[in-house]
Amino acid sequence: MPKASDVKKNTAVEFNNSVYIIRDIERSVPQGRAGGSIYRMRMYDIVSGAKTDETFKDSDMLTLADLIRRNVMFSYLDGDEYVFMDDEDYTPYNLNKESIADEVLFIDENTQGLQVVLVDGSPVAIELPSSVDLVIIETDPSIKGGSATARTKPAILSTGLTVQVPEHISTGDKIKVNTAEQKFMGRADK
Repeated sequence: MPKASDVKKNTAVEFNNSVYIIRDIERSVPQGRAGGSIYRMRMYDIVSGAKTDETFKDSDMLTLADLIRRNVMFSYLDGDEYVFMDDEDYTPYNLNKESIADEVLFIDENTQGLQVVLVDGSPVAIELPSSVDLVIIETDPSIKGGSATARTKPAILSTGLTVQVPEHISTGDKIKVNTAEQKFMGRADK
């Protein structure tokens, strides 16, 4: 059983006799308190989809739910459902666009290293790799002689995500993006 301070996003926990997936964690350190941080967690019930916000002290113990991670690849979009195919046995897993809205910004047909999180056999979340390679579809023209450490400009990627890139990067370039921080990491290998 981990402490609240050790729990990460997309972790499944048992709470109030239900299984919840943690979608967002906000840490705060209240003034005038001796020591401990407070963790506000936005959690979704995996069965009903109901949202709840709970607050925990950093030392509170949480119970992890039984979950399975399977390697998948994005297959196709079916209305509001994203369909992912298991890499080993080709089982399709459907996830509603709303439930994976943050992750969708990093997923295209070439994204490698995706994992679906299953609780009791039902898909509840997608876990992204630490970085993904995406193509820039729109940005200001590159500036000759612009250095890699100079000013940045916004670039719209193939998934709709906008990140800041150095001035020497141009439309059509493939770049590596950090999924946790939504930041440019460098050019991707061709």
